[in-house]
Amino acid sequence: MAQLSPLLKQATPIVVDHGEGVYLYDVDGNRHLDFTAGIGVTSTGHCHPKVVEAAREQVGKLIHGQYTTVMHQPLLELTEKLGDVLPTGLDSLFFANSGSEAVEAALRLSRQATGRPNVIVFQGGFHGRTVAAASMTTSGTRFSAGISPLMAGVHVAPFPYAFHYGWDEQTATKFALRELDYLFATVCAPNETAAFFIEPVLGEGGYVPANTEFMAGLRERADAHGILLVMDEIQTGFGRTGKFWGHEHFDVHPDIVLIAKGLASGFPLSGIAASKELMAKALPGSQGGTYGGNAVSCAAAVATLGVIQDEGLVENAAERGRQLLEGARLIGDKTPGIGDVRGLGLLVGSEFTKPDGEADPATAAAAQKTAAATGLLLLTCGAYMNVVRMVPPLVVNAEQIEDALRIWADVVATVTGS
Repeated sequence: MAQLSPLLKQATPIVVDHGEGVYLYDVDGNRHLDFTAGIGVTSTGHCHPKVVEAAREQVGKLIHGQYTTVMHQPLLELTEKLGDVLPTGLDSLFFANSGSEAVEAALRLSRQATGRPNVIVFQGGFHGRTVAAASMTTSGTRFSAGISPLMAGVHVAPFPYAFHYGWDEQTATKFALRELDYLFATVCAPNETAAFFIEPVLGEGGYVPANTEFMAGLRERADAHGILLVMDEIQTGFGRTGKFWGHEHFDVHPDIVLIAKGLASGFPLSGIAASKELMAKALPGSQGGTYGGNAVSCAAAVATLGVIQDEGLVENAAERGRQLLEGARLIGDKTPGIGDVRGLGLLVGSEFTKPDGEADPATAAAAQKTAAATGLLLLTCGAYMNVVRMVPPLVVNAEQIEDALRIWADVVATVTGS
């Protein structure tokens, strides 16, 4: 009898029967408050009626129309609607299936458009599991161990992760920019650097937001040296941070934006957006793929964009995100075992530490498992897996946030003895 690979480590033992909104229901009929959202994917909640209806209707008309062979209406409609929300000037789109594919498409475009071999990524960033994307990922060695040699041409600069360094944010930011300049001087010449790849908020790296001064420094250096600024909005886009794009918090304009996760409410769809002029600099035939821009996924994405707009989900993410962060911080302030609580919008992380300040992954894991047993689904992240993250659907309401915080407070008290 066949079985799933033993390398797939399950965060919870739950077998789901169905989902509705912010809740998952297991095969025994138990209800679970889902603050994982499929790792930020189910932006409109589980099985939003409008998304379900759009997908159901499309399945009856056309399931797959390979989009370098034929065009189909959902793809054209999605492209038009994304034009209304993308950053100014990013008016050309390529669609794929996964975040990793979007990262690799942006890498290919960056190198071909500039004729330069190198890219710079930032410590703690996660960009995917395929070989090139894993070579660009520094949020944990688990994503790249055992597949060397990794792709050449990737260089790593610090991210202003103030808590990690034990500094205030301004000090961490000045350090990160100074070290980026040192990298230019010693390892990766600016005129051989194609792009910066950065997440507005580190995802797998621990839910650490960037800041305006740091992003301004990247934009300044990119403009001075002809380097492209690639914003990985795979987890932070589509309202997740309380603005439509995560980078909007930091008043910076990217050259390329990567999209996936919350785009289609659970259907596999990703893409990159750039200006027509930049896209035209890549080599003909360098973009394509069998399933990219799938008709059903595109129909779901069109419906998702409609729900986000009609139900004010970006604004809801901002309001409920403040509520969640404030509540989590109150709990953290009372708990010596939580060293830092941080986030942006509906991305909130609590970092567990030992009395000496070292990472405490064991307590973080215990908290995540205890929460799951109590009806609250959470995940861990961070280099040491000592950060418990909350990433509920954008449809979450104030009462559900309070329910989650009440469970979380009890869980923290139980696992830390505080």
